[in-house]
Amino acid sequence: MSSIKKHVPNLITLLNLFSGCIALVFATQSNFEFAFYFVCLGIFFDFFDGFFARLFKVSSPLGLQLDSLADMVTSGVVPGYVMFAMLSNSQHEISSCPFVPYLGFIVTLGSCYRLANFNIDTRQTDSFIGLPTPANALFILSLPLVLQYSDSLIVLEALTNQWLLFTIVLGSAYILNAEIPLFSLKLKKFTVKDNLLQILFLVVSFLLVFFFHFLGISLLILFYVLLSVVNNKLIKN
Repeated sequence: MSSIKKHVPNLITLLNLFSGCIALVFATQSNFEFAFYFVCLGIFFDFFDGFFARLFKVSSPLGLQLDSLADMVTSGVVPGYVMFAMLSNSQHEISSCPFVPYLGFIVTLGSCYRLANFNIDTRQTDSFIGLPTPANALFILSLPLVLQYSDSLIVLEALTNQWLLFTIVLGSAYILNAEIPLFSLKLKKFTVKDNLLQILFLVVSFLLVFFFHFLGISLLILFYVLLSVVNNKLIKN
């Protein structure tokens, strides 16, 4: 039985990778909604592989490497391709150079660097420094859906502007690796006082998604970073 248990987390990690591969196929077919759903499924598996590794006490260096490799596809390659696709279909071009859309893969490069650094950074056991790749993937995967379902001319104009999209690409690569502490959503103690920050974030996240749908997902990732920055300032003071 113990020999079976040690393979369960790695199997779940591979399901994350499998979900990412399917999401990539949908993204190449411009089916960004299903790409988004399969990235969400991959992130779901990404959460539970670590959960079962701790539950069964079978954490291993192999599992750590598998986790990063799976995340590289689901939360690295897929959002990079989505930015490539959005830049390819954008207006107000940076230049006439046909290679500009490939700059969307800077997101993939930034994700790769973060995942490699995360494995050797002992400071990120209970919280994060820089935006986790799954959160960044959700932010980027939500953008084409905001574009698809929004009736706002301002939103449509913004998300088809190549200059703005390239700014998002650079901002994404930066925030993934920035030395900015971000609070963890893990509940360490079951009291409201000790989890006030997490509760506030979850309530606001629910309201944002409920009222703004896919745009709410983009906004909650931005809110997560902003709330962390404010919390850091309060702690220092």
